[in-house]
Amino acid sequence: MLNFMWRNMKWRCQNPISILIPVLQPFIWLVLYSTVAGQTMQDKGIGNYTAFILPGIMVLVILASSCSGGIINFITKSNGSFYRILIAPVKRTSIVLGQMMESVVLSFIEVAILCITGLFFSVRIESGIVGIILMIILIFMTAFFMSGLCYAISLILPNEIIYETIMNAIVLPIFFLSSALFSIDNISGGLLIAVKLNPLTHVINALRSLIMGRTIIFMDILPVIILFVIMCIISFAFALKRLKMQTIN
Repeated sequence: MLNFMWRNMKWRCQNPISILIPVLQPFIWLVLYSTVAGQTMQDKGIGNYTAFILPGIMVLVILASSCSGGIINFITKSNGSFYRILIAPVKRTSIVLGQMMESVVLSFIEVAILCITGLFFSVRIESGIVGIILMIILIFMTAFFMSGLCYAISLILPNEIIYETIMNAIVLPIFFLSSALFSIDNISGGLLIAVKLNPLTHVINALRSLIMGRTIIFMDILPVIILFVIMCIISFAFALKRLKMQTIN
């Protein structure tokens, strides 16, 4: 697993734009959007809007990093290394985990950059060390789930152009149909149902409560962790199944 993870990370180090682009866009969102919309949101009762949207931007970073992992898969197919890996005497689980963990590591690096940036906007993790540990768990599971899903989708689609089109059609709606940028207290009807059915809403709300709240409500955090454990298992199984189908073809 570590060999496959390092192979992808080495490729990123040789192509630093693949790291720069996924983090630059959310960084701009965090800085500019919080600055522009911050005053308006303060008038609506949200004190530190940067702290409010930081969890949503974290999730956006994870989505971008996971999607870029699928692009690497197409690159390895084009240069032939993907097929050499398939005939190598290695476990398919190691291939999948190596691919997924590379995206997870990249996600953590970029989330760390965002958190450091947040310090300059008076963002503090009010829940302390325990809250930080819970945030790490939530971020890991979100990245693991999304990386497995993106890797599986990349194994289904024929080329990176269609892959990017499909992922944009998936990622943008689920991001905006969440509580990433606004409070769901003032919405109702079908939109509220859609937002609540979005699993990203729950992980964003959990991260937000850990950043902005001094008291940790474990009964709110635990269901989110259980939900994402199940989603991670399904995502990994889906990616593994798709890879095994590649070996048959």
